[in-house]
Amino acid sequence: MVNANDNRYVEVQGLVKWFGNDRAVDDISFSIPRGKFLTLLGPSGCGKTTTLMSIAGLHTIDAGSIRVGGVVYTSKAEGLFLPPEKRDIGMVFQSYAIWPHMTVAQNVAYPLEIRKVARAEIDERVAAVLRLVGLADMADKLATQLSGGQQQRTALARAIVSKPRLLLFDEPLSNLDLKLREQMRVELKRIQHEVGITSIYVTHDQAEALVMSDEIIVMSKGRIQQKGGPHQIYARPVNAYVSNFIGVANLLKGRVVEVTAPGRGAVEIEEGGRSIRLPCRLADGIGPGADAVVSIRPENVRARRENGDGRALEGEVIQAIFLGNCVDCRVRWGEYEWKVLAHPRDRLREGEKVYLRLDPEHTLAVLP
Repeated sequence: MVNANDNRYVEVQGLVKWFGNDRAVDDISFSIPRGKFLTLLGPSGCGKTTTLMSIAGLHTIDAGSIRVGGVVYTSKAEGLFLPPEKRDIGMVFQSYAIWPHMTVAQNVAYPLEIRKVARAEIDERVAAVLRLVGLADMADKLATQLSGGQQQRTALARAIVSKPRLLLFDEPLSNLDLKLREQMRVELKRIQHEVGITSIYVTHDQAEALVMSDEIIVMSKGRIQQKGGPHQIYARPVNAYVSNFIGVANLLKGRVVEVTAPGRGAVEIEEGGRSIRLPCRLADGIGPGADAVVSIRPENVRARRENGDGRALEGEVIQAIFLGNCVDCRVRWGEYEWKVLAHPRDRLREGEKVYLRLDPEHTLAVLP
């Protein structure tokens, strides 16, 4: 039988954190179901790391409360604060923070030793977790003998060996090269899924968030802009900020001039002294007469040499970069520069006239 509280295993309510006159976290609330992987995503200074450190108990908070598994970690109103060492949290840092004078096995065993776990159980659990992270044959190696990826796996093994209530990641892959980072994204998600520990991951890397997360919270200036699954965040952003931050989008300012059905309508774009009406989907909260930003992903724009039915937008290819599986094009349309991903067989060339076709199903009007 599933406990209803499992859907609110982590509860953050009304969290506020000030640094001097800077309100780093501005009254945010969210919950995480047990066993899920949540990512806090945003640029530097958006409040994501401050939120993580507040959950870890490394920052005191100025308002709000944090509960995990029914345990109050901190509550400003109740005057409660559980010290970090009593929160039963595993942490993986950007810097790995493993001890260079210890072997891999000694590093991983340390959290169990300070809990005074029996030696036989320590050895058994360390061996099991090293197998899980692929370091079984590295147990006797010193940390200084490891590659960056192996050090990261050691830090992860140390964080999960004690089976903590919660696992926190602070940009753990940012020091790795691109290929290893891509590999570790998949590995981290696999391991988290196998151990089933509820996890919160902080990053500014959109690809990491999309690949690894069950849910994503996009943050800006200490506030939550949107919370949802990876597909929802990418395909249905609620505003121009989220649309532009997650992946790449063509953004055109306009005004809603028609609502034809729930979530469907048209936006009028002013360009070069003329008005262009674009049929599109409408995000929640957008009605007739509202200012809006039309968001179209580059992969959802079709660039053709023929106009077809005469309703396409005429532009000029000003850049075409071959990327192997696609051609990254820039197409000038009046004052706008469109980003378009074309198939190599289309053989688009700089200086060519093309016609841009938009699918209303993949054209979304969002809040500015």
